[in-house]
Amino acid sequence: MASNDSDPRTRRPLIGLPTYYGRGQFGVWDRDAAFLPSVYVTAVTRAGGRVVLLPPEDPWTLNEVADLDGIILTGGDDVDPGLYDAQAHPRTQVPNVRRDSFETTLYRHARTAKVPVFAICRGAQIVNTVHRGSLHQHLPDVEGFGAHEAVKKDDFAEVAVRTESGTAVSDLLGTGTTVRCHHHQAIDRLGDGLIVSARSEDGCIEALETSDGAMLAVQWHPEETLDDLRLFAGLVAAATQRMSAPLTKPDTTTPETNAEAHR
Repeated sequence: MASNDSDPRTRRPLIGLPTYYGRGQFGVWDRDAAFLPSVYVTAVTRAGGRVVLLPPEDPWTLNEVADLDGIILTGGDDVDPGLYDAQAHPRTQVPNVRRDSFETTLYRHARTAKVPVFAICRGAQIVNTVHRGSLHQHLPDVEGFGAHEAVKKDDFAEVAVRTESGTAVSDLLGTGTTVRCHHHQAIDRLGDGLIVSARSEDGCIEALETSDGAMLAVQWHPEETLDDLRLFAGLVAAATQRMSAPLTKPDTTTPETNAEAHR
C-alpha cells in the first residue's frame, strides 16, 4: 500500500532554521555564502525533525511561514540596539540589519500563524526586542553579573541555571542544570507577554517563554551538547502537534500580533 505523504503521521515536522551571509572559502572559491553551524541541523535531525535552511533574502509571507511546522531562531552576532531604541555600546558589534529584519519578520509571522518557536541566544534577544523589551549591551559593565562567555575563542562558560516551576523549561529540564553560555549581552527589560523561565545564580535571565507555550527561548547554547536534546525534542513535539491539528487560516487580527507588528 502506497504511503500518503500528506498524512502528518507519515512525515517528520519541517523546522525552519535561518542562516546568515558571510564570506566563505572552499576549494578555489572565495565568495559570499549562507552560513549556519551544522550542530543546529544535527540537533534537529536527531530530535526527530527535518530541516529547511532559510537565507535572509526577501521576507517570507505569513502564509509561507504557516507552511513550516516549527522555527528555531539561531545564535550569532549582537542585534541592532535600534530595535530597542538604544545607542550602541562601544563593545556592541556592528549590526547585521538584513538578518535582524528577516528574523523579526519571521518571528512575527510565526506568532500569528501559531508556529512553535525555539530561540537560542541571539534568537532570545530578537524575541525580547519584538515584544518591546531591551538588552544589557555588555554584561561586564553591569554590577552583580558574572561571566557568561569564555575568554578562549570557540569555548563556552559553564553556567548553573535554576528554572521557574510551572514553566515549559522546567517541564523539559527539571529544577536546574548546568549550561554552556557564550553571551556578553542579555535580557534587561523583559518584553510584553513574556515570562522568565530560568535564571543563572547571579540573577541573569537565561530563559524566557510566552504564556501560551508556543515560544521558548534560552540564552545558552543547547546545540553544543548533542547528548541532551530535550529542548529540541520539545520543539519537535510541539511542531508535530501543530502539524496534526486541523488546518486553520492564520488570524491576522489578534491583539498580541498587532502590538508586536507595530512596535
